[in-house]
Amino acid sequence: MSLPRHLRAFTAAAVATVLTLGTAQLAAGAPPAPTSASTTSTASAASVVAASAPLLPTDEQLRAALLTTAELGPDFTEVPVDPNPSPEAGASPVAGCDALRALLNRNPSGASAQGPHQEAQFDGPDGSPMVTESLSAEEASRLDADFATVSGAFADCHSITFTDNTGAAVTFSVTPIALGDRAGAPAVRLDGDLAGVRLNGYLGIERLGEVALAYGYFQRDSDDSQLASLYYRAAVAKAERTLGVKAGATAGSPGTATGSPGTSAAPGSAV
Repeated sequence: MSLPRHLRAFTAAAVATVLTLGTAQLAAGAPPAPTSASTTSTASAASVVAASAPLLPTDEQLRAALLTTAELGPDFTEVPVDPNPSPEAGASPVAGCDALRALLNRNPSGASAQGPHQEAQFDGPDGSPMVTESLSAEEASRLDADFATVSGAFADCHSITFTDNTGAAVTFSVTPIALGDRAGAPAVRLDGDLAGVRLNGYLGIERLGEVALAYGYFQRDSDDSQLASLYYRAAVAKAERTLGVKAGATAGSPGTATGSPGTSAAPGSAV
């Protein structure tokens, strides 16, 4: 028995939104267009900011920082991620948790300022457990706002219901937890039941400089958090090594390592 299809739809929705973070910033938050009188000074200021801002990691560097089957173990298989999912593959109808629901129902297709982004999904035997990871890079102030939005949505959510197009529904209780070693990293545990089948999941986000790491772990017929926490720590540790940034660090903070991005540890050493 594989993981229920609507739980996979929920996973896709959660990962595509919570883990991508800033892809769909509201246009209302953008600064107003400069008038002709201010164009020169605005351009000069922008050039100074651009010159001083650190370069974002590339897609290739983010890809190298993701977990692989070599780190998760031989029971896992990587599942190709559809870069252009059809509307049918999007979020299931969601009830409860207004802030999180708004994020899950948000359509990122109109975003023009999407930065480098890579994601991976892995299935265990018969589709359970399922591990998802996403790395997204964007300018620091935008990431600050996006990270705060998702953190708030996690904190304010206590129960959320997903319904697929057949009418099957599953309600998850949502509980704040600590997935990793760093205090304050936003994470939640989800527990639900579908026709007597126990469903359990974990979502966590982490900040590494100008990169957001988003993680999901979903399983059937178990509520043991040990592997969920183990793989989360592995994901954070590998991203730290590969990108040269400590978890929790913001751009330019003391947590930023001096090594150049793209230096990866040997496969298998994260777990």
